[in-house]
Amino acid sequence: MTSGTPGVPGSPDEAASRAGGTTPAVDGSQTAHAAGGSQTAHAAGGPQAAPAAGGFKRPKPTVVTAGTARPEGGRRAAPGDAPAPARQWPLLTVLVLAGLGLLVVGTDPFPQSFRVGAILVGAALLAGAAMRRVVPSVGMLAVRSRFTDVITYGVMGGLIVLLALMVQPGPWLRIPFLEDVLHLTVT
Repeated sequence: MTSGTPGVPGSPDEAASRAGGTTPAVDGSQTAHAAGGSQTAHAAGGPQAAPAAGGFKRPKPTVVTAGTARPEGGRRAAPGDAPAPARQWPLLTVLVLAGLGLLVVGTDPFPQSFRVGAILVGAALLAGAAMRRVVPSVGMLAVRSRFTDVITYGVMGGLIVLLALMVQPGPWLRIPFLEDVLHLTVT
């Protein structure tokens, strides 16, 4: 089995250098390997010099992706030696509150439980927006920039709560112009 990693036994580069064959260089040319060292197949006087006696050296691959930044406040919410749930308490708070709302909607334990459950889901997003705005390090609750997260969580949470309060039958909140818009779209 061959490996594509340079310098690993069984790699194509090693096999070609033992056999005196050629291996591709970075610029697309071929590098010839001979028993007495290596030389490039460029025309004499070309812009590149011959590689060192050890053969062509590939640049080391980067281990960390460059060019991506962690979101603002995306650090741990607790010290690194704390257990994982304690480090992610803001995200767990939002997930538990939203899960509780879905549980209330799913089990339907009392009248109007669909409304209370939906309000809990919206409140979970509003709590996420408030924590993202106030708490300096919120762990995995930070997805984008702080501004974008607060706006996204806040608008979505606010709309869910508003719709839960206005849902039929027997809405808890009546906003006349929104009722007119709803009647125009449904009828």
